[in-house]
Amino acid sequence: MGVCNWCTLSENEKKWLLIKNEYWLVYLADQQDYVGRCILILNRHCGCLSELMDNEWMDLKHIIKRLENCFKTVLGADLCNWSCLLNDFYKKTEPNPHLHLHVRPRYKNPFSLNGIKYIDEEFGHHYNPHKENIIDIDDRIILYDMLKRTLNE
Repeated sequence: MGVCNWCTLSENEKKWLLIKNEYWLVYLADQQDYVGRCILILNRHCGCLSELMDNEWMDLKHIIKRLENCFKTVLGADLCNWSCLLNDFYKKTEPNPHLHLHVRPRYKNPFSLNGIKYIDEEFGHHYNPHKENIIDIDDRIILYDMLKRTLNE
């Protein structure tokens, strides 16, 4: 089996951990193309959603509720787009899929973070897979601290 990117995160990537429990890890994504974008990673290798165990499903539901409430409370998000895309794993000769989900908070109205106004220009439409990172490292740190504090209350 090939090397798994999720199992070999660098220490720099691991510092963005928001939630860790028995079944899931949640990180603030390095690519902040949509402010607040996070990645939920199952704590074991699994090739598809239908292979989740009941406890993993129930815990995922709890994490989804926590994240959506946090995004609405802290950032004023109106909704969240969820995706589970495992395509890259299957491009390899020997696929080694590791189930993970992406969440992108979406905003009907502009909002401010650290004095900068952000506008979700695609609101009401599918997310743009080619969108560039829109926040700098200083704002990412502020965002991380805000989300982490709220999620741990």
